[in-house]
Amino acid sequence: MTASEQTATKKMPLLTLSAMVVGSMVGAGVFSLPRNFGQATGGFGAIIAWTIAGTGMLMLAFVFQTLAVRKPDLDAGVYAYAKAGFGEYLGFFSAFGYWASACVGNVSYWVLIKSTLGQVLPIFGEGNTIAAVLLSTVCIWAFHFMVLRGVQEAATINQIVTVAKLVPILVFIVVLLFFFDPGVFADNFWGGDAYSESLVEQVRSTMLVTVFVFLGIEGASVYSRYARKREDIGRATVLGFLSVLAIFASVTMVSFGIMPRDELAVAQQPSMSPVFESAVGTWGAWFISIGLIISVLGAYLAWTLMAAEVLFVAAKDRDMPSFLARVNGANVPVVALIFTTVLIQIVLITTLFSDDAFTFTLKLCSSLSLVPYLLAAAYALKLAYTRETYERIQPDNRVKEFAIAFVATFYTAFMLVAAGLEFLLLSCIIYAPGTILFALTRREAGKRIFSPWEAVMFAVVALGAVVGIVGLATGAISI
Repeated sequence: MTASEQTATKKMPLLTLSAMVVGSMVGAGVFSLPRNFGQATGGFGAIIAWTIAGTGMLMLAFVFQTLAVRKPDLDAGVYAYAKAGFGEYLGFFSAFGYWASACVGNVSYWVLIKSTLGQVLPIFGEGNTIAAVLLSTVCIWAFHFMVLRGVQEAATINQIVTVAKLVPILVFIVVLLFFFDPGVFADNFWGGDAYSESLVEQVRSTMLVTVFVFLGIEGASVYSRYARKREDIGRATVLGFLSVLAIFASVTMVSFGIMPRDELAVAQQPSMSPVFESAVGTWGAWFISIGLIISVLGAYLAWTLMAAEVLFVAAKDRDMPSFLARVNGANVPVVALIFTTVLIQIVLITTLFSDDAFTFTLKLCSSLSLVPYLLAAAYALKLAYTRETYERIQPDNRVKEFAIAFVATFYTAFMLVAAGLEFLLLSCIIYAPGTILFALTRREAGKRIFSPWEAVMFAVVALGAVVGIVGLATGAISI
């Protein structure tokens, strides 16, 4: 990219970058929190879960802040950090996994929107009927053509939508404080029936949900090439994260003071809607439903932008096939955007065969995202361990940043294991065929496709994909 091109594209100030982070994280997940936590645990377990998730994700936010300062030459952070730290194949894994995670997450948005409409229009059911898929398809391609008009224009729209969608969520929190029943909260505090399970098991049941709602924490890092100031990338990441953590934890805790846990556990999604309705009446359900649609559409826009951006930057760096780097007259990565929309369409069609499409896409999205997060955290740990960059940039911060990177690495690795074998195998089904793009890239460069250790890694992923497909065919794994 030339100097003039950089000047033209680096236009986003701190508040806009922060809005991209908030807009990326505040989507479908927040509206499902009352039921997801009600099914798993009570108030005490929720406090522990948010403490663990908040600490782990805050350390990850600090990792992105650190890497933005120490490696200012790396754009599209999630992908670039994995490549710089661990080689081209793992860099490809990070880029492809992040992209696939964004696409799967976008499908969950459409499922939840149609489930919301299904409350008044039964033809949409739980968001996975034929009618729901057809309407979602129209919307997906409408967004596709809107984004083609330009990244900067879409980012401005997202900033406006971010403000608009936060209003109903904040109203939910503030209003329910006046209806908060200490007696109901006390009964829910230990989890009611969930208390028959160990506290560890209760908390573990919430972990993939907390990962899902925090997806997008790296939003400012992905858009580093559009930042007005490089240091704004880390600041926007931490500012956006702390704002969203406060919102998520508040939604969860006030809900435990409104409805008994057993009612929360069976509330129809989006579960914020029946919770608010039980306090203020019928208008509350409509209010939350409208807010959800605005919120989800904004998050969908942000995630579509980020997914296409990762493929585009990877192609520019010659770590994806060169055709993915093509842009249109508005400087939008048009081929990468087409790939993104097509994968969203394919995953959307698979929801027709799912009994609980929203939960399935939520967990698969979380599992796919953990690989890029783990590699980014491990790269920060590697930098601190080897002292790279510390001889010239803030050398006194090494011990602190090593500790932060260690906690972030441990947290993401633990979450990957906690996700379970089922979702690891399903992830392999996506990763294995994606390696075709890696092979095409290596052939374009005239290089050997795999080094010996990369061949071993691919064999493991391919085996996991085969086992996953067999599991789906035999019913051992269900969607």
